Amino acid sequence: MSELLGRIRRSDKVLYFCGWTHLFLLCLFLLAAPWDDRLVTNINPWIKPMKFALSITIYSWTVALLLGMLPDIGRARGLIRWGVAGTMTGEVLLIALQAARGVPSHFNVQTPFDAQVFGLMGLLILVNTLLGALLLFEFLWQEVSHPRPVVMGVRLALFVFLLASLEGMIIVLNQAHSVGGPDGGPGLPFLDWSTQYGDLRVAHAWGLHSLQALPLAAHLVSRRLGGRPLAIQLGAVAAVGLFWIGVFLFLFNRAMTGRPLITL
Repeated sequence: MSELLGRIRRSDKVLYFCGWTHLFLLCLFLLAAPWDDRLVTNINPWIKPMKFALSITIYSWTVALLLGMLPDIGRARGLIRWGVAGTMTGEVLLIALQAARGVPSHFNVQTPFDAQVFGLMGLLILVNTLLGALLLFEFLWQEVSHPRPVVMGVRLALFVFLLASLEGMIIVLNQAHSVGGPDGGPGLPFLDWSTQYGDLRVAHAWGLHSLQALPLAAHLVSRRLGGRPLAIQLGAVAAVGLFWIGVFLFLFNRAMTGRPLITL
C-alpha cells in the first residue's frame, strides 16, 4: 500500500493531497453520524457525505495515476489537476453543508438557497465531466509509453466513465434516482440503493468505477498474457470492456423499468 501511495504522490501531489483531504473529511463525517439522530430521505444525513468523500478519495488518486502515465501535456495537466481537486472538494462540501442543515442535497429546490446549492452541484459535476473528456482526448492523442493493452484499458475506462456521467444527467432530468416510486424508501445498508424500485445510482456507480476496474484488469492482462500475441492481449482487454459496458446497460435498463437490483 505504501508503494502505491508513493506512486500516487509522485504522479500528482495536488490530487494526492486531495485524496487525503477527503479521507480526513470521511473520518469527520463518521464521527458526526452517531451524534445525529435526524433522518434525511429516511437515512442518517451523514451517509451521503461519507459515500462521496470515500468515492472522491479513490477518484482523486486514480486521476493522479492516470496523469502520471501521460507525457508532458502542458497546461492541460494543470487544468485537470486543479479542476478535479476544486470541483470534487466543492461538491462534497456542498453535500456536507446540506447534511448539517438536515435537508436533502440532491433534487432539493424547496427554497431559493437550496435550488442554488443543487444548481451549483450540477455545474461542478458538469465541469468534472468535461475534464474527464479532456483526459480521454489526451490518452487518444498522446503517445503513451505504457503497454498497449494498459493504454487500451484506460481509454475504455474513460469512455465508460463518461457514459456513466451522461447517465447522471438522466438522473437529474428524472429529478430522482428512483424509478417507479419515490426516493427515500427501503434501501441496501450504507449504499441506500432502493430495494423496492429501480435505482439509477446502481448503473451510475458501476460505470464510474470502471475508472479503477478496467485499467487494473488491463494491467493484469498485460502481466499474465505478456508472452502471448498482442492481438490476444488487446482482445482480452476489449472483452473485459464489453462486459463492463454490458453490465452497465443491463443495470440501467433494470432501473428504467422500475426493478431494484436486490429485493429484500
